[in-house]
Amino acid sequence: MIDQSVICAIATAPGMGALAVIRLSGKGSIELCERLFVSPSGKRLAAARPNTVHFGKIMEGEEMIDEVLVTVFRAPHSFTGEDSIEISCHGSVYIQQRLLQLLITSGARLATPGEFTQRAFLNGKMDLSQAEAVADLIASSSSAAHKMALNQMRGGFSDELMKLRMELLRVTSLLELELDFSEEDVEFADRSELRSIAVGIDTLIFRLCDSFSLGNVLKNGIPVAIVGNTNVGKSTLLNALLREDRAIVSDIEGTTRDVIEDTINLQGITFRFIDTAGIRHTDDKVESMGIERTFSKIEQARVVLLLVDTTKDISNFVPYYTRVKERLATDARLLILLNKIDCFQTSDSLVAEIAALSSGEPILPISAKTGYKIPDLVEQLVATVNINALSSGDVIVSNARHYEALSRARSAIERVISGLDSHLSGEFISQDIRECLHYLGEITGQITTDEVLGNIFKNFCIGK
Repeated sequence: MIDQSVICAIATAPGMGALAVIRLSGKGSIELCERLFVSPSGKRLAAARPNTVHFGKIMEGEEMIDEVLVTVFRAPHSFTGEDSIEISCHGSVYIQQRLLQLLITSGARLATPGEFTQRAFLNGKMDLSQAEAVADLIASSSSAAHKMALNQMRGGFSDELMKLRMELLRVTSLLELELDFSEEDVEFADRSELRSIAVGIDTLIFRLCDSFSLGNVLKNGIPVAIVGNTNVGKSTLLNALLREDRAIVSDIEGTTRDVIEDTINLQGITFRFIDTAGIRHTDDKVESMGIERTFSKIEQARVVLLLVDTTKDISNFVPYYTRVKERLATDARLLILLNKIDCFQTSDSLVAEIAALSSGEPILPISAKTGYKIPDLVEQLVATVNINALSSGDVIVSNARHYEALSRARSAIERVISGLDSHLSGEFISQDIRECLHYLGEITGQITTDEVLGNIFKNFCIGK
């Protein structure tokens, strides 16, 4: 049963501000607020039309707490699907806490994290994937993350899953109908058509799974590792990209002994830049640990910037280049940057020389110190992201829970295809289809448990 008790919470950010909003939801929330609210015109909140705003005072006995605006929402046309109230008050921390305490002593209880959104899900205002998108939307720190969360919250992902579920339900109903007429040896589902449908579903699920690698990095920031020999200008490049002195720059080799990370938003996309220890042979245990962390970050990075010092002999380029390539992830991109080009005038010949030693990776002459070609580097970084997928409204999976469920659904649908090719009976094929339906239902919340809901909504803020 759905808990319909009145809950309340501060919905705006903690601390002092010009305004603050306190939310109430649940059966009797309007009547509870009316007992504390006094309108200059004598209007009653219980008689107010839905989606209307009313000016008045919140009183505790004869004492006025604050002048407020109260917005009235009536079930089912509210965020939670219940009668709801939003109180806009002055942003004093004292006033916020005083109003919250007054609401609690008047019969409301403090909401748990994500309880407003959880009630919206339980009351059918949104499915579970849309509810999770609410948290992603609040946490979005870039245009790309915002677009993904907004598309999912509006039901883009849910629509894709609903089409899959409806097609699978139609197929499994025909297969199970055959079981009822097994003695008559009647076939309701055409096996060739069924295989074609299963292959189409497998292709769609694969596309959704494949989008997770992009969605995950767009949501959390694209990791970019800056690597190279000692004193090649890695920290200077990091500072140039961040436009601040984030890393220590020194002529002394081995200055950077640990990993330094910072994020920046470039053209609506969050990049997580990682300045690493210089790659060289050393007997210093601390520096050796830093170098090992460098290779660990290369494995985790989606983009690796390999710096080459143009003022020094490049005869040792191949060993460093080879070591980096060996640790590079299969879907990662390597960019070779010829740094300190302001001290080296014949860049064309050097580009040709490095190109002959490498395997066709992009090569860009730059000067981290003067900023030469840094805008071109930014353009190349942005180009590593498939912006077209965001612009066209394609569904991109960014939630690890969704990815895991989709992967299991795909395994089930592949067993369906294999079973059809092996001429298995409809009973076994239907079981695999139902397993696929189960995992798709876990994403939208059509099949869920209290434990899953608890894990999802515990990460929300209290007022959402």
